[in-house]
Order: sequence, then structure tokens, then C-alpha cells
Amino acid sequence: MVCKDGALLAAESKSTLGYLIASKESEKIMQLDDHIAMTIAGASGDAQALARYLKAELKLFSIENQRKASVIGAATLLSNILQGSKFYPYYVQLIVAGYDSAGPHIYDLDPLGSVEEERKFFSTGSGSPMALGVLEDSYKEGLSLEEGAKLAMRAIKSAIERDIGSGGKAIDIAMMTKDGVKITRHDIDKIGK
Repeated sequence: MVCKDGALLAAESKSTLGYLIASKESEKIMQLDDHIAMTIAGASGDAQALARYLKAELKLFSIENQRKASVIGAATLLSNILQGSKFYPYYVQLIVAGYDSAGPHIYDLDPLGSVEEERKFFSTGSGSPMALGVLEDSYKEGLSLEEGAKLAMRAIKSAIERDIGSGGKAIDIAMMTKDGVKITRHDIDKIGK
């Protein structure tokens, strides 16, 4: 979600393996750099491998160029990796978000490498239709990060109510500002509707 003072990512913590709940405490937000993070939906192993690769590439970029990569630079690199594997695709849908010299940005990527900048918000995963309904109804331009976090938690709670693949014990919130990335975990049972 794009907010007036930064970019925001939110994710619940349930991981499934078919009809089995594999974990109720998964981490679906991965910090890639000190100003960029990514959410994952799909196959955890694929997403974790991509995150490790992207973290290494962003670190290498900053060493070689004496500056941090832009958010679009990170999203484009990830897009190229995904597109290069289109005949044996990674089973993921990702959101890359961050804050750079041009301000806050969010990009969504599909398994074949399509990358789109989202000006307001986006949602991935099995619960996204329910979450998008709440976001479409309640998002307003100029939300603060705190207001955005409350809205994102409400959207995720809506998904949890109707989607068998959403849930877990927590909702993680990542806020990317000019000061960096801050990720916090919130107990689902203590979050109001």
C-alpha cells in the first residue's frame, strides 16, 4: 500500500501444504535491503530462494556502485529472474515495496516476470479477493502509515474469515520510509475487526 509517508506491506502467517496447515507462524514478508521488502504468496521454497538471490544481488549492486538500488531496479531484476525461468517458472506471486529518492513504491510481479507499479495498493494470495474488496472500499489517498496498517489488518482479517488458506497466529506489517524498513508482528487474536 502506498501511504503519504511511506510504503506498507502486510501479510498473515498461515502456510499450507495441500489441506495441511504447515505453519501458523510463517514469515511472508522478507526484507531485501535496508529500504526494500517483499511479500510472498505461492510456494515458500521458491519465494525464499528468490529472496536470498535478490538480497545477494542488491548487496553486490550497492558495493559495486556505492549506492543503493532503486525500488524499480530491484523489481526489474526480480522480473528478469522470473522471466528467465518462464519454461520452469517459480510458483510465486510477489509484491516488492520500498522507499527511495523518488518516494514510496509498490510493484506486483507474477510467475512469468510481469511487473506492474501499483499507485495505491495490491493484494496477492488465496485471500486476495476478499482483501481487495475491503481495500477498494476504504482506501483513501494520503493515508498515514498507521492508518494504512489498520486498513491492511482489517483487509487481512476479512480474508481470514472467508478463505481457508489465510490465517495463522499473526499479521506482519512492514513500513518502508526514508529511515528504512520496520517490520512488526501483531497477534491476530488481539487485532480488532
